Amino acid sequence: MDSQVVTDSSGAPAVPVLVSGTPTRLARAWLWLGVLALIGSGLLAVLLVLSRTPGIQDVFPLKDLFRAALVVHVDLSVAVWFMAFAAVIWCALGSAGLAWMGWGGFGLAALGTALMSVSPFFPNAEPVLNNYIPVLKQTLFFVSIWTFGAGLSLTVLRALLTTWPQRFLAEPLRLGAFLGAVAAFLSLGAFVWSWAMVPWIEGVIYYEVVFWGGGHTLQFQHALLMVVAWLWIATRLGRPSIASARAVSVLFLVAALPLLLVPAIYLLVPAGSLPHMELFAKLMLWGHPYMGPLILLGAVSLWALRGRPADPAKSALLASFTLFALGGVLGYLIQGVNVVIPAHYHGSTVGVTLAFMGLAYVLLPTLGFGRAEGRMAIWQPYVYGAGQLIHVLGLAWSGGYGVQRKVAGAEQMLTTLPQKVGMGMMGLGGLIAVIGGLMFVLVCLQAMSRRGER
Repeated sequence: MDSQVVTDSSGAPAVPVLVSGTPTRLARAWLWLGVLALIGSGLLAVLLVLSRTPGIQDVFPLKDLFRAALVVHVDLSVAVWFMAFAAVIWCALGSAGLAWMGWGGFGLAALGTALMSVSPFFPNAEPVLNNYIPVLKQTLFFVSIWTFGAGLSLTVLRALLTTWPQRFLAEPLRLGAFLGAVAAFLSLGAFVWSWAMVPWIEGVIYYEVVFWGGGHTLQFQHALLMVVAWLWIATRLGRPSIASARAVSVLFLVAALPLLLVPAIYLLVPAGSLPHMELFAKLMLWGHPYMGPLILLGAVSLWALRGRPADPAKSALLASFTLFALGGVLGYLIQGVNVVIPAHYHGSTVGVTLAFMGLAYVLLPTLGFGRAEGRMAIWQPYVYGAGQLIHVLGLAWSGGYGVQRKVAGAEQMLTTLPQKVGMGMMGLGGLIAVIGGLMFVLVCLQAMSRRGER
């Protein structure tokens, strides 16, 4: 049976109603994969934070492990977690059918994730700290990436076929999910195109170029699905959008308009060329205003929840909007190559992560698990968000004093007090965020251990 998205009497979008069948079972499986990826990423995050925290970095010589751990940490927490939860949304909002494609995609993605997680412990795991999807120059790691990518390709193709709104402008959440799948499809195509066309160059620049176009495109998917999560959460908490379903649908279409330029860039300029990279950088700058109305709509929905009782999803929505807004502001303050850059994308990506955490709390009982209840669930988004806030502000502060990115230990050259204070904030915030992430995992595992409460 299919999921249904209805509207209330005012024309505002209502909560999607999920029914049993393949979509629900697939959503549960992808949620499990996402939670397990966060567990692995969190364990590695402890090593990353310790390797850059003043004082501790001198006691534990973790520089070499830092680089390999950073690669897998980023890939698990960004690539796997984000795409796994995107699949949760696509399955939850999509229609039934094409089960073989759904389960085949999940199986390949799960296998790729497992191989990726163990690859650093095998020989010749040389890290390459390029942007978006860092890699280990190792056969096993590349096998894991291609396997995960193959599974994701099947999942995205199924999403394109099953999330198309039956009533085009009457189902905004489903339309937003579909447009997110379009962004994912274009991103995968960009990765393959760049891999096939960019000539081999030894060093980090090759992987930087290969993942450049697809990595930028993928940010539109994350932003679109984040807003889907925001509106879904607000509606479930009794505060549906003040705009009509048709108006919200139009805003989603406007936000997705910059995606039309992705194939145009690849057709007009050679992949990997300087104009190619400059155009994708400008695409992000040009694309931000198109997302503006949707972000404003999310702010209005958040404001409407101010009088509602405490709820884990409400906490997550507030923290998500705060971190995403901060990340956006920091993006306009980047000057040079320093830790302001990771401060920017940490804020933005954490905003997406918190939105997905909040939607996970909403979906748990809908998918047949127990509810996220108790003080830990309510405070988890605040702990995680506060930790990330301190972490991001510490990085931004340190970047203003010239601390370089992607270095650890003595290579950071922390010679001044402001530099040490900023990176100390980074370390403290990172440890608090790890605790908040652990709390999310514990809340989810507790709820997912209880069945039959749907």
